[in-house]
Amino acid sequence: MDNDKILLVEDEKDTRFILERLLSKNNYDVLSAKDGSEALTLLENYRPKAILADWTMPVMDGIELCKIVKKDEQLKGIYFIVLTARASLKDRITGLDIGADDFLVKPIENQELLARIRSGVRIFNLQSELKNLEHNKAIIEMACTIGHQINNPLSSLLISVKNIESELLELSQVKFSEDLNIISQSINRIKTLTENLTNLQQPTLIDYSSGSKMIELK
Repeated sequence: MDNDKILLVEDEKDTRFILERLLSKNNYDVLSAKDGSEALTLLENYRPKAILADWTMPVMDGIELCKIVKKDEQLKGIYFIVLTARASLKDRITGLDIGADDFLVKPIENQELLARIRSGVRIFNLQSELKNLEHNKAIIEMACTIGHQINNPLSSLLISVKNIESELLELSQVKFSEDLNIISQSINRIKTLTENLTNLQQPTLIDYSSGSKMIELK
């Protein structure tokens, strides 16, 4: 099993080193940035479950980074912990208003830090599971709807083809046998597709083309 990913954003070199060691020793996959701007670059290819960011940094501080992360649909689920020497209620409210999930006041106690990160990772995992359940439910409902919508015209088509076959003279049946066989095969394939859509229980997405996905139907 892969270790949980954590992004550490801290401009103070010694503090960054200490926190990196602490998190790595506790089996986290840690990537570090020295400011918010560098963190955003890393987030283009690195998807952590939690971000641990200092409030006060040059170039881009932790609050500005948090604001950007929480407005991004791809990133907003990441649990964001702000490290700060500011202990006032007003400062905490400011952070919460822009989307911070938690605060740790410096100097930081190691066990409290680890406990907060464990909590953040659990929340991230629960939110991801809920999102997947909602996504799967939507796919199942859509597939079932499409299946039922296809089934009605398919039944009418099947009856019409049977009627045409019965009305054709024997000679005409031979003449059109290949076409009738293709129609029959196509109807059976559509019928199977309809049944698979209607009975879909655990949707699985597979690669299709150019980054697109499609539902795997068995």
